[in-house]
Amino acid sequence: MEILFKVTGRGTALLSEAQSGERVRLVGPLGRAFSDPPPGENAVIVAGGTGIASVYELAARLAPRTGVSVLLGARTRDALMGHEDFSKLGVRLQVATDDGSEGTTGLVTDLLDAAIDVSPKGRIYVCGPTAMMRRAAEIAGARGRPCVASLENTMACGFGVCLGCATPLREGGFALTCRDGPMFDATQIAWDKLA
Repeated sequence: MEILFKVTGRGTALLSEAQSGERVRLVGPLGRAFSDPPPGENAVIVAGGTGIASVYELAARLAPRTGVSVLLGARTRDALMGHEDFSKLGVRLQVATDDGSEGTTGLVTDLLDAAIDVSPKGRIYVCGPTAMMRRAAEIAGARGRPCVASLENTMACGFGVCLGCATPLREGGFALTCRDGPMFDATQIAWDKLA
């Protein structure tokens, strides 16, 4: 088992200080996994930052069965992860970096319209920074495409008790990312209220 994480707070700081062979307790898996697209639909996977790690298994599972386009984004070439791993899957792969050090210069969502044109019956899967997922959801909605977002909210307890991962819904109320997600139909999310 491999754990990919970014040091952002106390818990990940402690994890970064763990020594080889040291035992670490974990709880998981939590929530719901990505569902496959219906028969006849392709997949367009959009991921940025550490969200890239969350979509690799989805791409690997779907690649032998359906057309898969993968769009990866990062700030720089050095921050881009998984490029070689995705290349080995034989998927249509495009990369965007903010500084242009790898692939296209700009945001990964800048590649989405063209990818949708290549996959006319494509379902969009997205994971990464909230602003990126929100933009992908807007593009998907404008193009009449279903979009599944894998939210990266902080999950303190993982069981729906602490309410720390509450996600605002467009129709009102909240869903808990640890229990009800992390996969959501992107049209359900109140993106303007999500921090």
